[in-house]
Amino acid sequence: MRTLICNEAALKELSKLPAKQYRQVVSAIFDLRKDALPRYSKQLYGSTHLRIAVGEYRVIYRFDDSSVAVLVFGKRNYGSHQAMKKCCPNAESKA
Repeated sequence: MRTLICNEAALKELSKLPAKQYRQVVSAIFDLRKDALPRYSKQLYGSTHLRIAVGEYRVIYRFDDSSVAVLVFGKRNYGSHQAMKKCCPNAESKA
């Protein structure tokens, strides 16, 4: 099972979620430890980063054989694109 690495910005955003959404997002993030390429993940164009959708929230992450790093977390169409551009400026989502 992979180690989970989460940056401070993502943790801060997680702490602001209502309880139901918090459980959904955290569960999806922990599931990445077992399966870093779930069927609902999408690779970001021009990048090695991936994205998963959890309801109206998006999680941008990357992984290797030993770890999963959550880079950005945010609400769909509300700043997540700007945050994504900061962490991986050449990446775009393959729609």
